[in-house]
Amino acid sequence: MEEKLPEDLANLSELDEKSLLEVLTGRFTQNLIYTYIGDILVAINPFKYLSIYVKEVSQYKCHEKKSLPPHIFAVADRAYQSMLGHLATGPKNQCIVISGESGAGKTESTKLLLRHIMELCKANSQLEQQILQVNPLLEAFGNAQTVMNDNSSRFGKYIQLRFQNSSVKGAKINEYLLEKSRVVHQDEGEQNFHIFYFMLAGISTEDKEIYGLLDPTRYRYLNGRFGKEDMVQAWRLKYAEVCNAMDMVGFEEQEKVDMMTILAGILSLGNIAFEMTDSDALKVSEASRGWLKATAGQFGVQEEDLLKSLTCTTSVTRGEAIQRLHNQQQAEDARDSIAKVAYGRVFGWIVSKVNELLAPKVDCDVELNEIGILDIFGFENFAVNRFEQLCINLANEQLQYFFNHHIFLMEQKEYKEEGITWETITYKDNKPILDLFLTKPIGILSLLDEQSAFPQATDRDFVDKLNSKFKTAPNFEVVRNHTPLFTIVHYAGKVQYNASGFLEKNRDTIPANIRELFINSVTPLLSVLFAATISRTGTLMPRKAKLQVADDNFNSTRKQSVGAQFKHSLAVLMEKMFAASPHFVRCIKPNRSKQPDQLDSKLVMDQLRYNGLMETIRIRRDGFSWRPKFREFAERVTYMLVFNSVMSLSCGIRVCLILDCVSCCVDYRARICRRRYLALLAEIRRQRQAQREREEREEEEERRRRLELEQENRRPASPPVPLPRKKKPEPRPRSVLSTILKAAPLAPVPRPRSKLFEVLILLLLLVYLFMMLQATDEERMKEKQLKKTNTIRWFKEMQVRKLTRDGGFPSWFHGMITRRRAEDLLIDKPLGCFLVRVGQSREGFTLTYRGADRCRHYMVEMQSNGKYVILGEDRAHSSLTDLVQYHTQVGIKPFMELLTLPCGQMCDQEPDYEELKAFTSSSSPSSPLSASAVERPAEDQDMDTGSHKVHLEMQRLFLLPGGNSNPESHKPPVLKRISDRRRRVEATQMEHKDDDPTGESRPFPRLYPSIRLAMREIQQIQQQSQDQIQVSSGKALSSWKRTGELSISRLISFIHKPT
Repeated sequence: MEEKLPEDLANLSELDEKSLLEVLTGRFTQNLIYTYIGDILVAINPFKYLSIYVKEVSQYKCHEKKSLPPHIFAVADRAYQSMLGHLATGPKNQCIVISGESGAGKTESTKLLLRHIMELCKANSQLEQQILQVNPLLEAFGNAQTVMNDNSSRFGKYIQLRFQNSSVKGAKINEYLLEKSRVVHQDEGEQNFHIFYFMLAGISTEDKEIYGLLDPTRYRYLNGRFGKEDMVQAWRLKYAEVCNAMDMVGFEEQEKVDMMTILAGILSLGNIAFEMTDSDALKVSEASRGWLKATAGQFGVQEEDLLKSLTCTTSVTRGEAIQRLHNQQQAEDARDSIAKVAYGRVFGWIVSKVNELLAPKVDCDVELNEIGILDIFGFENFAVNRFEQLCINLANEQLQYFFNHHIFLMEQKEYKEEGITWETITYKDNKPILDLFLTKPIGILSLLDEQSAFPQATDRDFVDKLNSKFKTAPNFEVVRNHTPLFTIVHYAGKVQYNASGFLEKNRDTIPANIRELFINSVTPLLSVLFAATISRTGTLMPRKAKLQVADDNFNSTRKQSVGAQFKHSLAVLMEKMFAASPHFVRCIKPNRSKQPDQLDSKLVMDQLRYNGLMETIRIRRDGFSWRPKFREFAERVTYMLVFNSVMSLSCGIRVCLILDCVSCCVDYRARICRRRYLALLAEIRRQRQAQREREEREEEEERRRRLELEQENRRPASPPVPLPRKKKPEPRPRSVLSTILKAAPLAPVPRPRSKLFEVLILLLLLVYLFMMLQATDEERMKEKQLKKTNTIRWFKEMQVRKLTRDGGFPSWFHGMITRRRAEDLLIDKPLGCFLVRVGQSREGFTLTYRGADRCRHYMVEMQSNGKYVILGEDRAHSSLTDLVQYHTQVGIKPFMELLTLPCGQMCDQEPDYEELKAFTSSSSPSSPLSASAVERPAEDQDMDTGSHKVHLEMQRLFLLPGGNSNPESHKPPVLKRISDRRRRVEATQMEHKDDDPTGESRPFPRLYPSIRLAMREIQQIQQQSQDQIQVSSGKALSSWKRTGELSISRLISFIHKPT
């Protein structure tokens, strides 16, 4: 029997490194990878699949912490409930900080958190699935394989989920410092960004020809390497996921084609090589001429203009254009610079597009709550650490400071303010390291910007400046070497940085001629990317591109350096996080070899030390992890739920309530809220004294009123009032009578109503109510009729061509029938039978399915990019036919129901289209139908049954008013035969094009013919070089054979020579 290990390290009786490591190791061997430290979650990467994520979501929903084992879902639930104000904290923005080394599992933890939060707020909306599809999309473009991690995030992201009440309304992605240098250079054992491998493995042969892609081993930016067959198959599936994610989020087809064409252009650009001529001029080598043409076609620019931007720089001085020719190294640097900038802007555009598509669609004055999830690059220490590692480790220093500030500094400060006896816990404060980087004007980043402003400054000058400024700093070490090196003592250990390329990477400038070239590109996306501006935080802000640049103010409004942008973006990030309530997830990497079921004790202990988890356990064990305000505490404790109404109670009940409050506070550990409670108790006593005085005054007034009444009763009785006389009184004078009438007018006595009058009033009221209801029904019917009309118009204008196949409709399509009618059609059908109908009050479709116990109705939404998706599904389809075909093999969630048999029409004479007929009065039911419209492609006939074929009257219903249902009747026989032949050809082409029967909407790169010609030229040059190699190898082989034969003959003659 396995030993029961503590789930919370704050409950350890003995707190030392040995016992801590034993508990974590024991839990890891039992596949218990999650452990609490108070309210902090420690997660150890198992490097394998675990089944702990397939349990029912309802388990981790509004649960008590001790009722279920530690889990990443518990953190998501706590953040969500805290955001709603269900945990006695009041509605407040939340943030979840995930930190750890590279390869510790931060990206996977982020995906699990997102998944569970979307399950908790699940509503009848497709937005949740769109948000979940953002992660695989950004992973493909922003992650890469490194020596430490096969799926390492080469950028940081902060995901802001926006909520209104309990439902998600939108999301926003903030990205930080993409490692663009990886596009042009990767160290040994590393790879380029995932998307290049996914694209080359997943794109079909026909599409490779369209985009201008060749054998992956030919590309220099991929180091001429590709994966094995099993890896290529995995990449192929990943590419399908990325394409589906773009469809789900809402990317247009043309945008996807332009994006893939730009990526292909980046790969082709890397193969352009330069050589010097005899006159010391620079030119493109003959072998790479085809690559230059391909790059120009893929980027949508002229070949001569691209070559000019690579080989020279144009500057304008006093109105005169001056050209400076590049040497070979400068031309290669310009080539790599274009590749890095183009990829960086594509990535920034993807993030901007996602934010645009997922923006909350609510009024600006509506206040939204927020949950932020931070997934940022982990601490890195490679054999060679460059500018990117410096920024990455600075971000981790900032996160460690945020952790220390919340766990140690703020918490212990609050204990002292509350007057609690507390022994201060010391911790490793990394603020001096942050000051080393961020202090102005002598911080590392400030000095880097200072040196970057001088065109003649070198990386060696920058390091010399650091050595002179910080040689006495405790966290800086001088390195004596001919290479520009320096060492920083981070919170996680020493890291030696190679400053080669620091200044150039920090400048990250684009020459004006290159920017102007791509702004005028015929590829719209590329033009938009280079016309966009960059914000202070480095975020791409697209705007409409101008075909001509009137005045080049790019250099005058020069953007900030990369270091300054990153510094500002970190400041904005910290401002958001300090304004929210944080939750911490500390990810631990168990071993360096990325192997499952192996735990390196020294590596784990080092991570526990520099993360400050030992001190965290102490403060969570001795301190108070839950520190509510007094009002929050009152809402949490049952006795205090009636506090707001205490003043309305009697004095005795109020005293009991105060005593109960005192007893609760005695139980509450060390009386955290003691001062506030005493102040509130004193206020209650003052109010009670005022109430007592008020009651005494009221009693005194009551006593005085009672005495006055007694005195009134003791007075002598007055004489009785005489009765009126029987006889008629004498008439009074007229003046006296008028005075009496004016002084005291008598009220008229109302006549009693008759029963008939009351019935009449009731009848009039009923008639009025009936007329109001009738008017309301008429308005409702008009509104319903208007919705139907709009739906029919939408269907005619946008959907008919996508559904028709050779003039007919699929057998499973039943027009606009009611829900009840659909259920009646399927009532006697077998399990798995289905039909698709048009929504009556919305622009969309409904798939009705015959289940085991009842019929189920699945809403089919059409997204803004024209894709179809079943509400709640995570896959988009190009057409309804594609959707139906897909779900004949893959079940519909959540019951995983397969579509097996389409529900055909009732009969050939009376189809199920009465609702549609009502809006097509111009169509005559007796119009003859063309027999050629009966023919349909083979895949639709496979989905048919014998007698239930698609009725051809649907073809009439969508003709224009006054149109003939049989357009062939007015054609001569010869033209009819030509038309029939053309229709058959188009029907054959449609078998491969489900999206559009005409095939006209298939997007292509703008300069596809140029790309195709360039690819042929490259292949011809490659073939010529291979032929030359074969000829030379053949000549060598023949000479070797002749030499070998001569040697053998000489040897034979020597053997047979007589001695």
